[in-house]
Parts: sequence; structure tokens; C-alpha cells
Amino acid sequence: MSQSRESKSSLALGALLIVLAFASVAVMSALGKAAKGVSTGTLVFFQNFISLLLFAPWTLRHGSSRLRTGRIGLHLLRAAGGLLSQFLMFAAVRKMALVNAVLLSNSAPLFIPLISWAWLKEKISGVVSISLLIGFAGVVVILDPSPALLSDPAALIAISAALFSAFALVSVNQLSSTEPSDRILFYYFLFSSLAAVPFVILKWSTPTPREWLFLAGIGVTMALSQLLIILAYKQASAERIAPFNYTIVIFSGLIGWVVWNNRPGLLALAGVVLVMAGGILSTKFGGKNSKPGHLGWIGYWNHFVSHEKAA
Repeated sequence: MSQSRESKSSLALGALLIVLAFASVAVMSALGKAAKGVSTGTLVFFQNFISLLLFAPWTLRHGSSRLRTGRIGLHLLRAAGGLLSQFLMFAAVRKMALVNAVLLSNSAPLFIPLISWAWLKEKISGVVSISLLIGFAGVVVILDPSPALLSDPAALIAISAALFSAFALVSVNQLSSTEPSDRILFYYFLFSSLAAVPFVILKWSTPTPREWLFLAGIGVTMALSQLLIILAYKQASAERIAPFNYTIVIFSGLIGWVVWNNRPGLLALAGVVLVMAGGILSTKFGGKNSKPGHLGWIGYWNHFVSHEKAA
């Protein structure tokens, strides 16, 4: 009886922590939309560099030997996919309603089975195929295909962010079989920061005091979301709290409504529901690379936690 209560308590705490994590991501995305005078490259650089500074002490707490890896190539591939996803996500949120941009950018679960099939030859079951059809039907509704889509391709940019995010997530899943979470995060933030430097230099203009606050907020909320996810998946399994990942849509919708007066129509809301349903079903019934526990381009914390317990 006590174990049951403890299990329910852990599940509730895990759900609360994951909701707070995705609230942090929604705030991070909103800050990126608000920082109009700052280049996308600068946003991405500070997002990753501040996170690197905050997570480096944790990674190096046992010495530099923690950084030794024989899979540097896969770390680089993962960083490339994640970095492209970040660039495209920030570009999209600046050009369209926050809730639509965030939802499309975080629709990676719809692409993971396809990438796993093409890259790892992982079969796609009938249930997953149906879930993908449901999810992509929602994507089509939100994209609203028309000639205007070609002149203002913000939605296509957002869905491209999800595609690269899915590639990064499958890469992380491969890394997590041998690499601990702190090493994976350290190399990701390091490589992403270094890769963003040329874009910062080319597009640099000194931020205003308000923009500096936006940049600091983006970095801190990014790091905070990672910490909350780590804690969440130590309390409950990813499969049980995965549906709470999509609370990011609620938070983004509220922020977009209050700050930018973005009010989605009924058709857009229908598309949101379809994408969420397809993503949750794909996550639940997909193969091992589709298992939940991801945050956009960051990775699968259920694998990370299991790996660290076994180490």
C-alpha cells in the first residue's frame, strides 16, 4: 500500500517537473520571438554557451576523464542536427504565431519512426503508420497549403526544425548506449557554441540592455529545462509522463495570446489536436528510438538515467 502511494507520489512529482520543464521551453521560445533585434545566430550561441557554463561544473565534477569518448563523430552529427533545429525554430517563432511555431518545431515524434526506418532499418508497425497519418494530417491543416505558403514559408521552416530535431534525437539514442548524460550534454553545448560563433561575428550588433536580459533568459531557461527533465525522469518513467510534454502547446498558446494577441482559429486548434494525438501515439507504440523522454533536440533522459544507474 505504501509502495503504491509512493509510486503515485513519484509519478505526480515527475509530471509536475516535466510540466515545469516544458513551461521553461515555452518561455525560452517566447524570449527568442521577443528579441527581434538580435540575430538568430546570436540567440543560438548564447542559448548554448550559457548552458555550457552552467553544466560544465557538473560534467567536470569527477575530473576531465569524464570527457573521454570514442564516439566523437556521432557527437558531431548530433550537434549538427540539433543546431540546425535550433536555428530553424528561432527563425520560425519570429515569423508566425508562437503556438504554431512551437508545436511544429516539436513534432519530432512524427519523424523519428521514418528516420529510424531509413537509418537503422527499424520497422514501422501498422499502429505507428496510422499515428503518423493522424499527426501529419494535423501538420497539413496547420501549414494550410496555398500559394501564400511559398511567399511566407515560416511554417515550412518550423516543420524543418522538427525533422532535424528527430535526426538529433535518434543520434542521441545511439549515443546513450555508451555515453553518460553529462558527457552528451557537454559536447552538445560545446560544439553548438563553437559552430554558432561565425554567425555571431557576421551578424553582430551590440544588444540593448533589454536584449541582454532576453539572451540571459534564453540561456538560463534552456539549462533549467534540462535540469528539470533530468529530475523528472528520476521520479517516473518517460512512458508514463510523456503526454505532459505537450503542455508546451498550452503554455505557448497562453503566452502568444497575452503578449502578441495570437488567437488560433478552430481549424488551427483541430490541427494542434491531431499533431498532439499523432505524436503521443507514435511515441507510445513506436520502436525503441521512438520512446519518450525527449525535449526537442536534447535527448532521451530515460536512457540517460538508466545508463547512469548502471554505471
